[in-house]
Amino acid sequence: MKTRCLLVVGCLLALGVSGLWAQEGGDYITVSGVVKDRKSKKTLEYVNVSVPGSNVGTVTNADGEFAIKIKDYEGVKRVEVSHIGYLNASIPLSGKDVEDCTVMLAPSVNLLDEVVIRARNPQYIVEEAIKKIAVNYSRQPTMLTGFYRETARKGRRYINISEAIIDIYKTPYSEQIERDRVQILKGRSLLSQKKNDTLIVKLLGGPNLSIYVDIVKNPEVLLDMETLYYYTYQMEESVMIDSRPQYVIAFTPQAILPYALYYGKLYIDKERLSFTRAEFFLSMDDRNKATQAILRKKPFGLHFRPLEVSFLVSYTDRDSLTYLSYIRNEVHFKCDWKRKLFATNYTIVSEMVVTDSRPEHSQGIPRKEAFKPTQSLSDKVSDFLDDDFWGAYNIIEPTESLESAVNKLKKQRK
Repeated sequence: MKTRCLLVVGCLLALGVSGLWAQEGGDYITVSGVVKDRKSKKTLEYVNVSVPGSNVGTVTNADGEFAIKIKDYEGVKRVEVSHIGYLNASIPLSGKDVEDCTVMLAPSVNLLDEVVIRARNPQYIVEEAIKKIAVNYSRQPTMLTGFYRETARKGRRYINISEAIIDIYKTPYSEQIERDRVQILKGRSLLSQKKNDTLIVKLLGGPNLSIYVDIVKNPEVLLDMETLYYYTYQMEESVMIDSRPQYVIAFTPQAILPYALYYGKLYIDKERLSFTRAEFFLSMDDRNKATQAILRKKPFGLHFRPLEVSFLVSYTDRDSLTYLSYIRNEVHFKCDWKRKLFATNYTIVSEMVVTDSRPEHSQGIPRKEAFKPTQSLSDKVSDFLDDDFWGAYNIIEPTESLESAVNKLKKQRK
């Protein structure tokens, strides 16, 4: 069975967008700050920041910064901060905004018996975790609200920035993904207007990352029982995630197939045998196969060479079940035209964080309103003219470099 393509890249001519969305209002408090390693004092990226006992959350950006907005704050006593390999920390609340706080996370002590763990068969652990998916993950339809961002860079310079608040309808994890859908609630986009940026790189179907890269819900990617023998598995040093001990199992391809496979690591909760995290890369052993996996179309005469394709998927526990929390994808490649001496480096980064969720008792998102795999987010949403665009919605804070890029691209449009 062929692995489902997770993403497709289109190299297209630049398209302009216009329009403006109204701001969403609402009563809320904001908690903002930066998360650092207590020992090294370095900032930590992709750290989970959430409200205990609720579905509200976000993650830190590449600079370790975060901001979380909390509605109906009465009764909320703290915000919890958790990250792989660290002890949890919390920020006390008193019903008022908390600005520019610094959270220092302490590395956790490895509490697992390495001798016992390394004696276990890692593939057996993966198989047992797959068997428990139906009981460890949601058994009813769920509507997730998420923040999605994708950026494209030419060298170090941003040429495309798109963001959206999305609804993600997921059927029970015992079912396949055919009825899972994504809908855009509001969004915005900013494209370079420079003449030498007429080649704009776009991620087709980008928000659908929330469906296809959920490896537990979409086992064709990595967790299909029939294709586990395509890989070899090796136990690595265990870690703590959210104060719970985890098996860490590395996998590498051992089969040669007509399409590219993956290599990476799986993190499995030792007690519950639930998948809590996956880090994996598309194999570049055969560049043609890698290209076929990600490239949808390109202008005639353009050479496309993939360099690296990586994925990060994380899950969180709530009420004895495990839910999708965060997805990140990076694609690095080179493009050059015939008869040109030098190729240009491009990077696409897309990420989605689940900021809220609720049980869904309706039929979900109608097919006609769903975001299609052939669509590009930057072609469907408006621009960055409203600085208060997101209102009370939770997002991933932009990094300093991204804020600078937005200001530069705004000036091009004036």
